[in-house]
Amino acid sequence: MSLPPDLTPTFERDFAADLLARLAARGVYLGTSSWKYPGWRGLLYSDDRYTYRGKFSETRFEKNCLSEYASVFRSVGVDAAYYSFPSEKYLAGLMADVPEGFRFSFKVTDDITLKRFPHLDRFGTRKGTVNPHFLDAALFHDAFLARCAPYRDKVGLLMFEFSHFHATDYTRGRDFVADLDLFLGQLPTGWDYGIEIRNRSFIHPDYFDVLAKHRVAHVYSSWEAMPPIDEQWIAPGSRTNPECFGARFLLRPGRRYQQAVDQFAPYDRVQDPNPIARGILLDMILAVLREARTQRAYLYINNRFEGSALGTLAAVLHLLQRERIHIHPPL
Repeated sequence: MSLPPDLTPTFERDFAADLLARLAARGVYLGTSSWKYPGWRGLLYSDDRYTYRGKFSETRFEKNCLSEYASVFRSVGVDAAYYSFPSEKYLAGLMADVPEGFRFSFKVTDDITLKRFPHLDRFGTRKGTVNPHFLDAALFHDAFLARCAPYRDKVGLLMFEFSHFHATDYTRGRDFVADLDLFLGQLPTGWDYGIEIRNRSFIHPDYFDVLAKHRVAHVYSSWEAMPPIDEQWIAPGSRTNPECFGARFLLRPGRRYQQAVDQFAPYDRVQDPNPIARGILLDMILAVLREARTQRAYLYINNRFEGSALGTLAAVLHLLQRERIHIHPPL
């Protein structure tokens, strides 16, 4: 269902902008994981906007590239919120740079989703210790959700990413599911929530049942140690929220994150096409377009997936065009 590697199309701004706007009007928010990639200059970004005294200005790029991104895309996945609770100033800056109708999908801060802090320098004295705020619904509300509330119309999927749990964290997947059940039952309604897990053994009917009980989406994730995304997509009961779902095309299973960074940077071209996953992404888009009911799909592509998120997106948009499905113009 995909184009041969040598026929992977070049990213075209105008073609992408038109089709992405039409998709967003139908509830399909298709974007990338983050946006600050200088390797996209000449593809998505215009060099002259970020040149100062004849040289590329990284400071100017960091400050201004979101507005240019939002002139083409209608959504983006924000990884930065995973590392610290977003401040009011940070959120206000993001929202000011995008037009009405744009949706940010945030990874929820890991203070909520880590059971034990990893042995990483960024955790300082907390590394290796048990997290007292794991699945703390009150903290999530006060430090995250309340700050997003003024921008409700520009917030898409709120994604709780759970890193791989070890046996010392949970001896059984059902114990995690029980804790998750209690946590989800405390969340305010009216937001689109998604759960992304990194333990392949947790992909189980009991897990899907709890998400369905609370109308929370399973986030289909292509990750190094998880089942391929096509297996997750066809898993019985995986569409846990009839109103929305999410997917993140992050890594080809079996490939380490740092390996992908070393191989693919600066992310200006596709290097490892994945025809099956491209086909699944197309199927996800078509699943929404062919449904009579209103749905929302939040679909994000990472540079580390095939080498360039823009290249992957271009290929999938051309596949969609070949389907000859009429997509109504933007509202």
